[in-house]
Amino acid sequence: MNLRRDVFQAIADPTRRAILLLVASQSMTAGAIAANFDTARPTVSKHLQILTECELVEQEQSGREVYYHINAKKMKEVADFIEPFRIMWDDQFNKLETIMKQYQSKQ
Repeated sequence: MNLRRDVFQAIADPTRRAILLLVASQSMTAGAIAANFDTARPTVSKHLQILTECELVEQEQSGREVYYHINAKKMKEVADFIEPFRIMWDDQFNKLETIMKQYQSKQ
């Protein structure tokens, strides 16, 4: 059975978010990624598997090494989904700031 993983469940985990930050700037092997964490390498491999299944990272074989790099297209899909919520909250915070300034000027 092939489980379809949810992108947002994947990025909810702080270790997976840290992995995404690592591979955002450069391709890295699983060993190089694992060296940045205090967890066992199989644990990091499981995180990489989840990120790969969600298509947030891609694998590229180079000789005997497998390099992981971020899938910018998929990350853009996630960002595009989140953008309306960011705009809404920005608007709410701007309204709150306006109310607070009005309140402070009355004091």
